Amino acid sequence: MKKESISVQMESEKLRATRKYMEKKDASLEQELADALTKLYEKYVPAPVREYIDEAAEDSKSKEKPKKPKVADQSSRESTV
Repeated sequence: MKKESISVQMESEKLRATRKYMEKKDASLEQELADALTKLYEKYVPAPVREYIDEAAEDSKSKEKPKKPKVADQSSRESTV
């Protein structure tokens, strides 16, 4: 599924302090924010809609086939040269 970015503003001193103390606890600001967004999604988006989105994502994954680069057979090239 395609991902998008969002931007949130915070006072620089507060952000700097948050990062400083999160680092001391080996916590990732980005991961914590992602977790919070997931909780908001689960809280506000009705379960049937989430199921529909999950099914659509699975369907699009199953339709995608991994592309293998075409590699010419080295032995056939050498024999024709």
